[in-house]
Parts: sequence; structure tokens; C-alpha cells
Amino acid sequence: MPIINVKIIEGVFSPSQKQEIVKKLTDAMVSIEGENMRPVTWCVIEEVKSGDWGIAGNTLTTNDVKALASGEATG
Repeated sequence: MPIINVKIIEGVFSPSQKQEIVKKLTDAMVSIEGENMRPVTWCVIEEVKSGDWGIAGNTLTTNDVKALASGEATG
């Protein structure tokens, strides 16, 4: 049984966006493994607390990610 594990920073995605993530990632896996595997393909979204995520030695917050998504520069 495949498990798709997605980690995101809390507060970035709305409930409808998270639902879309689950649907599209499940569809992607099923396109590879076959439709018979859909009922046993799990997708888990884990939200990481704002500021508890780091890249290149710097922490990221919810506001940092939203600024990146909108094309704004972050400091």
C-alpha cells in the first residue's frame, strides 16, 4: 500500500487546496500503479509549525512562504 507523505508549513494552504493536493497526488500515483490500487493509496498531509522549517540554514515562516508564492522578495 503506497503512502504519499506531504509536509507543508502550517497556514499556507487552505482546506480546499489541501484537498486538491490529496486528489492530484493520488491520481498521479494511480496513473503509475494502476486504478486497482486507488482504494489502498494513502495520502497524508503533515503541517509543520511556522518557523520550524529550514532551508540553507534559514528558517521559513508562513509569511515567508506566502511572500515567495506571491513573487515578493524575502529578507
